[in-house]
Amino acid sequence: MNTIIKGGAAALVLLGSALPVAAEDVYFTLYNESNRSLHYFYASPSNSSSWGPDLLRGGHTLRAGYNGTVTIADDSTECYYDFKFIMGDGSETVRNEINICDLGSYTIYD
Repeated sequence: MNTIIKGGAAALVLLGSALPVAAEDVYFTLYNESNRSLHYFYASPSNSSSWGPDLLRGGHTLRAGYNGTVTIADDSTECYYDFKFIMGDGSETVRNEINICDLGSYTIYD
């Protein structure tokens, strides 16, 4: 069963690999300005060699034209993260070294 995340009231909780040093949670708005629904979203510190779990857990999707609030609460002190997006049509996009410490929003385009 897929749940559609609508509008700014939606919240996506991102959980990555925890490091021993505590850090503040990071929040930003994720805009899907592509023509496809986002089905899987992964984020991990850029210095990590593996992806964490799917951040749109529970079968959630972010439909084209919608947005949601993302929370990264993994206790990492890293600012640079890699993002991996897998769309409904199976296409994948990876964006490296996104500075989440200065990120107010991120937009997915075609």
